[in-house]
Amino acid sequence: MTDFKEQWTLEAALEILRHPTVDSRTWADAVEWLLLYGPPEIQQLLQEASGHATRESFPDLRPTGFTPDGQPCYDIGDIARSLNISEEEAARMVAEKEMRHGMRQLFDRDETHKIQ
Repeated sequence: MTDFKEQWTLEAALEILRHPTVDSRTWADAVEWLLLYGPPEIQQLLQEASGHATRESFPDLRPTGFTPDGQPCYDIGDIARSLNISEEEAARMVAEKEMRHGMRQLFDRDETHKIQ
């Protein structure tokens, strides 16, 4: 299996975002790649757009803390309820992302900065 990072280039990912008829899975993969491996300015724009989309689509979902680098953290139970899936299914989906990208996504509460 090809490593996710090696599946895309910056040019290919940006071309997918501009393509008028690309399927949603391919588009989402390109955005995910850009969020993880794109230039910092593109990552920032996509993180801002993601935050806006989350607030619009899931107005009751609020971060419970932040990682040391400032990324919002959400309670996995809150995410599961927002998506109308089980907590186990939500945790499985996040674990798959962790394995796919080799990046940690699940944090214990004591590892995050609390929102006061």
